[in-house]
Amino acid sequence: MKEVLEIIIKSIVNNKEAVQINEIENGQSSVYQIKVDPAETGKIIGKQGRIAKSIRTLMKAAGAKYGKKFTIEILD
Repeated sequence: MKEVLEIIIKSIVNNKEAVQINEIENGQSSVYQIKVDPAETGKIIGKQGRIAKSIRTLMKAAGAKYGKKFTIEILD
């Protein structure tokens, strides 16, 4: 799932080399910490958090397929 999330994030930002995704697994759940160039954090969040919400919805649907819970954190 990390690869899918990485493809989504890299398609949004301009500085693809600055994208870092850390995965922390806890049994039936995983936390993905996303760090991008500080100038492009707004692109990941979107207006009123719409893009971030969409990414979380996609990961929630994927988690339902695998029986896991995926949590997304966007770091500064």
